[in-house]
Amino acid sequence: MNSRRKHLSLRPSPLAALAVLAALAASRADAAGTADPFGTEALAPPPPLLAAPARSGFVPCQPLPSGAVYGVLEVVDQALCRHPQTHEAWASAHAQAAELGVARAAYLPGLDASVAVSRQRTDGDAANPRSASLTLSWLLYDSGARDASLEAARQLLVAAAGTLDATVQTVFLAALQAYYNAQAARAALDAAQESEKASLESLTAAETRYRIGAATPADRLQAKTAWSQAVFDRVKAEGTLRTAQGVLADVMGFDAGTPLALDAIPDAAPGAAFERDVEALIAEARRRRPDLRAAEARFRAAQANIGQARAAGRPTLSLSAGPGWQDNGSISSKGQSIGLTLTLPLFSGYETTYRVRAAEARAEAAHAQREALRQQVALEVWTNYQNLVTATQSIRTAADLLSSAEQSERVALGRYKAGAGAILDVLNAQSALASARVQRIQAALDWSVSRGALARAVGALDHRLLIPADTRGQKTEDRGQ
Repeated sequence: MNSRRKHLSLRPSPLAALAVLAALAASRADAAGTADPFGTEALAPPPPLLAAPARSGFVPCQPLPSGAVYGVLEVVDQALCRHPQTHEAWASAHAQAAELGVARAAYLPGLDASVAVSRQRTDGDAANPRSASLTLSWLLYDSGARDASLEAARQLLVAAAGTLDATVQTVFLAALQAYYNAQAARAALDAAQESEKASLESLTAAETRYRIGAATPADRLQAKTAWSQAVFDRVKAEGTLRTAQGVLADVMGFDAGTPLALDAIPDAAPGAAFERDVEALIAEARRRRPDLRAAEARFRAAQANIGQARAAGRPTLSLSAGPGWQDNGSISSKGQSIGLTLTLPLFSGYETTYRVRAAEARAEAAHAQREALRQQVALEVWTNYQNLVTATQSIRTAADLLSSAEQSERVALGRYKAGAGAILDVLNAQSALASARVQRIQAALDWSVSRGALARAVGALDHRLLIPADTRGQKTEDRGQ
């Protein structure tokens, strides 16, 4: 008796075999979770970073050591690599790439294993029914639902890639704006300090003339008021600079209080490279804008969803096959099965009808969104082009204004020190000089930001905007050699 029990325990049963097969299938599924059998990762966009860096030795996304000096290249690089918006858009694009894999998986058969063990007691008799099965199921025909789903997934991946590109350009422009705002705030502080120094010099001259009886008390009080105003403006400029530096640090993905050392204030160098037919710029923008490309892809995906909704009410054909085993304690049986299943939807309470209507309406909405964006693109190009033209003219005029104001201030102060002028003339000249300095700084900021805004409006904002004109010329010569 004991030897018989030992013999039975060593004989493999179909239940155990199928259990082992199910475990192996589960382990293979877990291992395949880290694989990419459809190669969707290769279709997903790469991480956002500066392509073809402008400076030799520059490594994208490389953290700079403490105390390093940040130029516009480093600022934009850190913003693209560290800003949460770029990471969110990149992750969304990769999620959509995985959805494309899901759509492709619908074309492959599925394999399921099931094992069941139960205990039954009837009139004092106990039984342990057991069963196991392995089922292959394969959808052979679905009236085009899978094709429509795959096309929608493809288009949504194109849309996700376009959204990532648009996000990169938005963060790029925000980094440029924050950088130039910080530089303008620094230049404004330098100008405020110069104005404070000049006001103090005027106050000293007024007090000197007052002591020797060559000036009235009103001269001295007016000079002191102007100096106090200059001190107030300098303190305010210091606060503005700290705020601008906090915004810059935030755009770069750092805490707002992170100290940042910026390089020398760049000189704005207006050129005529942007002076083109604005209609040509609008046409180029409609070809290049990634957000417009994303809107077009979302419209095509919505059109594909119409076909998917229609296919839901049409016939499907499926294949199923596999072995099975049952044992209820007294009778044991094994078998094989294979069959085709044709499903003919006859009536679904008009669900398919309304699903198609909803899909058509969503496609119409996507079409309207695309057309609205096309109009918006034209307006953005036109507005930013005019802003850049105005900024270019303003920066040249502001330079002439600053030169005249500096000469006027020197003459007025010299005449006053020589006893031939009035303190009011000096204060007016110094006020005009301070205003001219601010206008020169603001003109340079407007030009730099307007140039980047126009490039973003056209869809051409990239690393080339960060290369100085003389460097670009040198690189062209190097390539020619």
